[in-house]
This record gives sequence, structure tokens and C-alpha cells, in this order.
Amino acid sequence: MSVISSVSITVPATTANLGPGFDCIGAALTLYNEFKFTRLEQGKMKITVTGAEAERVVTDESNLLYQAFVKFYQYIEQTPPPVEIDIRLGVPLARGLGSSATAIVGGLVGANLLAGEPITQVQVMELAIALEGHPDNVVPALLGGCRLAATGVENEPPRLQERQEWEICEVPWSEEVVPVVAIPDFELSTKEARRVLPTEVSRADAIFNTAHLGLLLRGLETGTGNWLRAALQDRLHQPYRKALIRGYDTVHSAAVAAGAYGMVISGAGPTLLALTNKADSQAVVAAMATAWMKEGIKAEVRSLSVDTQGAKAIQNSK
Repeated sequence: MSVISSVSITVPATTANLGPGFDCIGAALTLYNEFKFTRLEQGKMKITVTGAEAERVVTDESNLLYQAFVKFYQYIEQTPPPVEIDIRLGVPLARGLGSSATAIVGGLVGANLLAGEPITQVQVMELAIALEGHPDNVVPALLGGCRLAATGVENEPPRLQERQEWEICEVPWSEEVVPVVAIPDFELSTKEARRVLPTEVSRADAIFNTAHLGLLLRGLETGTGNWLRAALQDRLHQPYRKALIRGYDTVHSAAVAAGAYGMVISGAGPTLLALTNKADSQAVVAAMATAWMKEGIKAEVRSLSVDTQGAKAIQNSK
């Protein structure tokens, strides 16, 4: 049997929450990180990083990609082999586009392939969710598309279950709905973005979000503008987080005036995500960039698509 000597993994960026879908829905985008794992005969782990912000990525054993790689081997109760890891960055760091999810998924998928695929994709997914802490980024990063994740039937108290089971639902996304991301040149940590959230919400706010998440699912599937305009509203996280993002209201107003159905915070932010139609997408791109520029903030604004493949791998054997 041939032994896999190296494997290259391409993992898409993700945008999570999409307004009312806090911590349960996310979509893969056409923006990528690439990771190459090469098995070494001997020696120690080595990491090299290229791309924007490469100097900010740690290259020792605390690297998140390598931590996920090691966690996989702990899971299958084997010693991780020495590897050389090449990271090529295409997803901005700490901007709400799932850069940590790409590392977790890339590390687990790469390790599974080097080990001869001893576990299933579902097991890889469950490991990724456990490492990330919630499913909204890692699931679409692994599987592609737009995905809604919910816990399975709880027949026993969670503390008695050996593992958490998940139900993953693919959410159809109309080709007429275009995601536009506005990535500012400042960061917002997920920890800080979670710190400002209330510990409890009212029944009215819970009902509001439930209704609007249902409307969002149908709006994404059909591309119905009026449904999307209403559906992108949220009461669980955005009212609290937008104060952390300078220029939020200005950019929001500009995006809607240019034709966007609405605008939300991508993940924990500070990247902002507008949904629009094909005809207005370039006008929305220009309007969001100009609005943030007037606030004194430089931003990269891009019209993207939904990635439908998720993590992709190329293997080399010897």
C-alpha cells in the first residue's frame, strides 16, 4: 500500500451568522487559505508562511493549524509524524472571515489524509466543531455552501453523552444573491465581540430572531428582495457589536442606498457583509469602500460568490 508523502488542502473563508442566524448558520466564500503538509523521515516540525500578514502567524507548536493536526493524532491515539507545513494566506486574520476555521479544518483534513483516512468526514466535522466551539464557520469551511447546524436529538442529558451529535442542513443559495464583503484595516477579536453580548434575551427578541431566520432561509433560496431586506435584521448580537465597528451606520446606509438588500456583521466582525443582486453588486462595492474612506478607514471591498466545494485536497504518494 502506498504511503501519502504530502497533501495540499485548500479551505475557503466563511461568513457566519448572516444577521439572525447567530452561531448556527454560515456560508463558504470564494476566498482561500492553502496548507501543504509534507511528511518528514526525521527531524522536527517546520512551518513556513507566505501571503499578506504572514509575519503575524506563529510558526512554533502553538500554531492553530498544527494544534489541530496534533489533536487529530491524539484522537486516533497515534503519535503525529514530523511534518513540514507550508501556509499560503488568502483569508485576512481576525476579521470575521473564519481564518481560524480554515486552520482547524485544514489541520484535521491534512492529518486524516496523511494517516490514511482512518476517520470519516462526519467525525472530522465533529472534531472541528469541538475545537472551534461552535459550528457556524467550520462546517461550511469543510463542506462548502451555506449550512445550518443544529444539535441532534438529546435522548440523555448532555453530560452523559459520549459526544455531541449534529444535524447539518444545506441551505440553497440563489445565484442572484451576491455577497459583498468590506474588510477594514483594523481587527476585532472574537473574545471582545462576545464580551459585549447580554447573558439573557427577552422572549420577544427570541421570537423576532426565530421568525427572521426562517425568512432568511427562504430569501436566500428564492432571491426575493423584500424577504431578504426584512430577514437580515437581528436582535441577539448586532445591536451590541456594531458599536465596536467604527463607521458601521455610515457603511450600512451607503450599501442600502446603492441597492443592497441589507448589511450584517460577518462573524464577529469587523468585516461587514452586504447581500445584493448581480446588477447592483459593483455599485454596492464602490459605495461601501467610499463610505469607510470618508470615516478615515481603508477597506478592501470585494464582490464574491458562495464556494460550493469546501475543503479540497491533492495527495502525493510514494
